[in-house]
Amino acid sequence: MALALPRIRPRALLPGLALAGAVTAASMGIAALETRALGHPVIEGLVVAILLGMIVRTAWRPSPRFDAGVKFAAKELLEVAVFLLGVSVDLPLLLAAGPALALGIVLLVALGIAFSYGLGRILGLPRKLAVLVACGNSICGNSAIAAVAPVIDADAEHVASSIAFTAVLGVVVVVGLPLLRGPLGFSFYQYGVLAGLTVYSVPQVLAAAFPVSMLSGQVGTLVKLVRVLMLGPVVVFFSLRHRAAGARAARDASSAAAGAGGAPDASDAGRPVLPRLSIGRLVPWFIVGFLLLAALRATGLVPAPAVATARTLSTWLTVIAMAALGLGCDLKAIARAGRSIVLTVSGSLVLLAALSVGLIHLLQIR
Repeated sequence: MALALPRIRPRALLPGLALAGAVTAASMGIAALETRALGHPVIEGLVVAILLGMIVRTAWRPSPRFDAGVKFAAKELLEVAVFLLGVSVDLPLLLAAGPALALGIVLLVALGIAFSYGLGRILGLPRKLAVLVACGNSICGNSAIAAVAPVIDADAEHVASSIAFTAVLGVVVVVGLPLLRGPLGFSFYQYGVLAGLTVYSVPQVLAAAFPVSMLSGQVGTLVKLVRVLMLGPVVVFFSLRHRAAGARAARDASSAAAGAGGAPDASDAGRPVLPRLSIGRLVPWFIVGFLLLAALRATGLVPAPAVATARTLSTWLTVIAMAALGLGCDLKAIARAGRSIVLTVSGSLVLLAALSVGLIHLLQIR
């Protein structure tokens, strides 16, 4: 499967890449200060990056010479980051967590996405933004949003707003969730499962679970990583769904043109307008690569140092891409959608928590 790389001059990318890199460096510095002061970053570096990029864009609108590099970082670098993320996924964890719990997590993610998407649409969110919020809340936060965004052709404003608002409410959950352990009567193990099923992202699971107990942190991390395994199938699903929607739109446009008086070509009479099917069109290259790397990791052939290097590189590329998305984002567009996003994310979190508590009792997890 050949990759269609954009025709751009490397020199034209430098200003935008340098700007995104500067925002990235500042963001990681802020995250390091959080770690030094609090023991862990309450707001992840990539969230800081997108917020800081938006602040820079608001205070100073970059000239057109920055556009090529910023767009390249927001799209191509992001795709490479998602591709590399596959090698850090440990597929055997699905079995290690137990088949019943694994099936419960799959059901919880599916219900969470469906409910969150439906709630977002009812509250007036655009379709693509509702998809991003639903996937981010139900799977693994920023990584899910970053992975789904390119396959549905989401706007930069949608990516930025979904990450920003879900991250803010994610911090609220980190602070508030430990307070529920007592009223719920949960053991440390049960609370770890609850944190892994409910909290927005992996670092925030650590922040919500390890302060309660070491066991809660270990269990929460394991459950969260099993939840992250849903990223690949979900992205493939939305990729296929987006392609199918595009094909229907093309057929409708063709039918409308014919009905408006444009006589169709005789050779095409009665022939449905279908897209050319290929793996490259149905599933983006970086998703195929993500799944292949995850499978390769499961064989045990990937050495631990290589996994660590790929994870680090993926993290940095993702942060750079988030900074670029922030730099290309219009805060006014985000502000217009803010209230609906907050209500959608809040409702989604309440559902996830309720489903998680029910799942813990149903499976008699002790």
